[in-house]
Amino acid sequence: MLHSGPAPLGFDNTFALVVRRDAEEVRTISDLAKHPDEWRAGFGYEFKERADGYPGLARAYGLEFGEIRIMDLGLLYRALVDQQVDVVAGNATDGQIESLKLKVLVDDRGYFPPYEAAPVVRGVVLERYPKLAAALEGLGGRMSAEVMRRMNYEVDGQHRAPREVVRELHTAS
Repeated sequence: MLHSGPAPLGFDNTFALVVRRDAEEVRTISDLAKHPDEWRAGFGYEFKERADGYPGLARAYGLEFGEIRIMDLGLLYRALVDQQVDVVAGNATDGQIESLKLKVLVDDRGYFPPYEAAPVVRGVVLERYPKLAAALEGLGGRMSAEVMRRMNYEVDGQHRAPREVVRELHTAS
């Protein structure tokens, strides 16, 4: 049996279209869609093929990029920074967005569904460890996408221990 108790953590790890910060003319996906043939896109295979990825996004915004490169997920952001592509599809909490000073475009038509992070715990576990429920409840709404990007960068980019990064977050709040 699942317990419905703990609140979502506060961040949404949905798909995100990401550009370099110097792309000042675009703030939203609709801005990008005004001249999509001028943008070179970099996508992972899954995003390119999934119905809720590029195919649906293209329909929702009338997007048809001039060039789409299918890339390994680990290379997307480096290709963006190196100007091999102009826009990539990543996840809203990717640490490289923070570390490389990139910009997430606003999904102004609300195309991408929310992927809110929330604890899921079996009721029997919460009964056995009542302090766990209180600890999880205390995390509700405390972590924005920006905070998660910073923490992901600390772990993935700086190779710090997750326990250490979380402890710092806890003591800072």
